[in-house]
Amino acid sequence: MSRGQGKNSVATMAWVVLGLAVLGGGLGALIASRLVTYRPTPEVIAANQEISQAENPLLTPSSTSAAGKSFCQYNALDSVTESLYQIRSLNAIANDPLPTLSGLSSTVNADFIASLTPADFPKISDRARSAKIPIIMYHDITESKDVSWDVTPEELERHFQALQDGGYTPISMDTMVNHLRTGSQLPDKPVLLTFDDNYVGQYKYAFPLLQKYNYPAVWSVHTRFVGTGGQKPKATWNQLREMHKSGLITIASHTVNHLNLKDLTDEQIEKEVTESKKVIEKELGEKIAYFTYPEGDYTDVAREKLKKAGYKAALAMSLDPTIERSANESEDLMSIMRFGQSRFDEAIAVASSGNSSSPSPFLTTVSDGSINFTTPVEKRTVTIDELPLTLVYGGRVVTTHADTRAQVEEILTMTPKAIAAVDGGFFSLERIDGNTMIGPVLSQFSSKAGIFNNGNKGENPLLNGRPLVLISPTTVKFVPYNAAKHNSLEAVRAELADVTDAFVAAGWLVRDGKPQPAESFGKLYGFDASRDRAFWGIDRSGRPAIGVTMEMIDSVGLGKILAKAGLREAVMLDSGASAALAYRGKSVMQYEPRPVPHIVALLPPDPVAKVETAEKLNCPVSLNP
Repeated sequence: MSRGQGKNSVATMAWVVLGLAVLGGGLGALIASRLVTYRPTPEVIAANQEISQAENPLLTPSSTSAAGKSFCQYNALDSVTESLYQIRSLNAIANDPLPTLSGLSSTVNADFIASLTPADFPKISDRARSAKIPIIMYHDITESKDVSWDVTPEELERHFQALQDGGYTPISMDTMVNHLRTGSQLPDKPVLLTFDDNYVGQYKYAFPLLQKYNYPAVWSVHTRFVGTGGQKPKATWNQLREMHKSGLITIASHTVNHLNLKDLTDEQIEKEVTESKKVIEKELGEKIAYFTYPEGDYTDVAREKLKKAGYKAALAMSLDPTIERSANESEDLMSIMRFGQSRFDEAIAVASSGNSSSPSPFLTTVSDGSINFTTPVEKRTVTIDELPLTLVYGGRVVTTHADTRAQVEEILTMTPKAIAAVDGGFFSLERIDGNTMIGPVLSQFSSKAGIFNNGNKGENPLLNGRPLVLISPTTVKFVPYNAAKHNSLEAVRAELADVTDAFVAAGWLVRDGKPQPAESFGKLYGFDASRDRAFWGIDRSGRPAIGVTMEMIDSVGLGKILAKAGLREAVMLDSGASAALAYRGKSVMQYEPRPVPHIVALLPPDPVAKVETAEKLNCPVSLNP
């Protein structure tokens, strides 16, 4: 962010706070009530953290899981004592909201702020108008085309590969609708994939490709034809259940009989939209929130019937290509426009998150000490204090120790299911193709998986005090390395019982949310030089985060910037000529880095993993009892 932009954002924030203060106690009471009653839906959580390519795991709120979230959440029924404390706090906020609002800028998430003021249903938020989400509409996927809008499996995979190669981010319907209502943040180049009419070819060809690329999509189902045969057979309920349970497929109603609603009476429209919803909900055991108009046509009566039936959004279309536009340019949530697949290249070219290059002043979240491997993987490019960064968040973190040195993107492709990776620990340069690490190493992806290599006993004491990175299937620990202590698998298991990966990083950039001073780097060579830097850590919401700088900087300066970016813990990896990050099989670097033998990689999220909590939730002071 430039200095001028920084001043503008501060000035804007000051005006916002002043305006809220002038509005007085009524608004304060509103904010107070929202803070206590707010419970983020799975869609809000997903939109806050998603990139698309990963599954959208359902995070089920519970009274015991608040510490595993990024928000301070209260339940007034937990105890009488807590209720009394809340009344006191709410009264203070209602009478004087300014102190609490001032504190919010450094403690709550941008999407939480957006969620407080969604657009009136079914309007699209003004905050969402700067982004552009192209929605691609597909019909049958078949080996031989019967009509011009059929697509072959080979053509579909070329589309998916183009999305991957171009850095596009397929997102879920939930994420898109939440964004349109609130203006919540989007990942880079968002795209929504939709498949109409429930052809069995979609199940046979499209669904496996969606699984391969880990892309979410929308399936529009007309209930009368489920499981029917003929020239264009339809998928069965069992196949629909399978796709729905994968976490990738959102099922939408497409009426009962696939009749153009413009041609029906009011009573017929109501029956088509309500009966299809009831049938799908009964078969899948889950509420259906979305509708797709047959042939894309709708009327004011149809829109009202959809709202009455409880739909949150509806997808439309037009045979006139001049009317096709991005979701954000649609009239409202009940008439979201799409592009036909024949205009795929033209459509995806408009994709834009609409995000500023600098993070929102509300970007940081409440740090609760948790580790969360359940969030989708998300790539973002940001500029903070004039330093451009490429960051990838979310998923589950692992390491790979290759048998020989290679480019990060090459090792990434050898790591099963890995979406992104950054170069890892330091290694010996003695052999041009050697994989000898400096310090101990343990990797679950290696020809010697599960074997703890203690490294060079004579050199290890020189690493004392540096971060020893310990990774398990559910959590991460960063502890000061001690060569005399951490010299066996049993020793590192004493620190983390189910450890699967371990290595020694160069130094702490951020520790407990605080950037580290020069003296913390000890005698580390070149820490104060301007170099390309690579790093990884945990952000304040508990997500893994890997990244690289796109311009040179010293270690202390980088730590300050990463703290502003919301990282709770961050350690420096091998940097300089080795600094490299790959995403979806492609390097993001503007140069060819030095080959390396070790990477830190992000896999798709684990939808059943527990959120590990390290400490009590640290809520804003003004809300604490």
